[in-house]
Amino acid sequence: MIYWKKLTQEERKDRIQKALHDNVNFSKDISLGYPASKLDSKVFNDDAPFLKDAPILQTYVANPNNIGCHTFGTSEKAFDGTHEIEREVLSVIAVDIFKAEPDSFDGYISPGGTEANIQAIWMFRNYFRNHYEASSNEIAIIASEDTHYSIPKGANLLQLDWLKIPVDFNSRAIDKVQLEAIIKKAKTNGKKYFIVVSNMGTTMFGSVDNPEDYIEVLEKYNLVYKLHIDGAYGGFVYPFSHQESVINFSNPKISSITIDAHKMLQAPYGTGVFICRKGYIENVLTKEAAYVEGMDLTLCGSRSGANAVAVWMILFTYGPNGWFEKVSVLQMRTQFLCNQLESLSIEYFREPYMNIVTIKAKFIPEALAEKYGLVPQQHNADNQWYKIVLMDHVEVEHLTTFIQDLKATVYA
Repeated sequence: MIYWKKLTQEERKDRIQKALHDNVNFSKDISLGYPASKLDSKVFNDDAPFLKDAPILQTYVANPNNIGCHTFGTSEKAFDGTHEIEREVLSVIAVDIFKAEPDSFDGYISPGGTEANIQAIWMFRNYFRNHYEASSNEIAIIASEDTHYSIPKGANLLQLDWLKIPVDFNSRAIDKVQLEAIIKKAKTNGKKYFIVVSNMGTTMFGSVDNPEDYIEVLEKYNLVYKLHIDGAYGGFVYPFSHQESVINFSNPKISSITIDAHKMLQAPYGTGVFICRKGYIENVLTKEAAYVEGMDLTLCGSRSGANAVAVWMILFTYGPNGWFEKVSVLQMRTQFLCNQLESLSIEYFREPYMNIVTIKAKFIPEALAEKYGLVPQQHNADNQWYKIVLMDHVEVEHLTTFIQDLKATVYA
């Protein structure tokens, strides 16, 4: 690890206070030109005694704007402190977790994985336009049928075709025969450039695509492509539970990665991460944002610096060893559940290194699913799966109670 370590509570508090000191202080500094301020003091008391021991709450009240991309060019000087915190977070994630070389990446803390995925599609679409003079009807998105809904949403927004690749019903693996047939047909129909979205933990199943499946076929037909990894769910699990994985920037074919901090990392909702290799993000530079120092390379524009501080606090509270231990505990709980299901001959899917267990709906009565808050694949009569996500709050005691009720329905 180059950047990631465990810090004491006092060290963390001092670091955040320094960051806030390096930002504009709307309570004390003369700042006439910013369409921003601290949070309204009639509602949010910035002198409340408890704030001195709550760095994240201090940051929310200070209301820093982390607009822009702080790994590329210049940024708004008024918020230097929290911009630097964001750069530290990105370095931990890009270099220490996803094996990028230092200073070889760009990125930002996004409002969530949906935006981060759309940012990737937007960026690569513009890359193909700028470098190959590609038209939109020559560009296609490739992703599996299990991929997150942000991909068809991005396709709709950016007016690109989405080539939906079927998966095996039981293994959730990409159907390589159909993948090749679909790509071959797309090439015949004039598609020349491909934005590939490969999943590292699908939302419903936790399934992990093999990026080589896509690479093999696209290179067989000499097609131009860029490969994005959607690790919105699995990004803070898979690299720790499967430490031999090469679904990271050590693979030169991978150009960008999405991670969500508001899932496994338990940051506040509205906290995603987008990271890409150098040489791509400038394709979405908005030159019209001339009043913003450094202009803007993000989809959302203004965003709270407090989200970056929240991620920083979590990462540096645990450190790499503490986080590995946390993931390991969740893996053991997941295996416990799988063992219990197998003892009842109940059919399920589980990606070996993930903490999601998806059970075939025919084994789960609706009343039981409702009692335990199981999430269906579809909210209608055609539903075929229910999932259990082994998050931090799901303990063995909860699983044991669920299994007892499930066993009663099986024997009934």
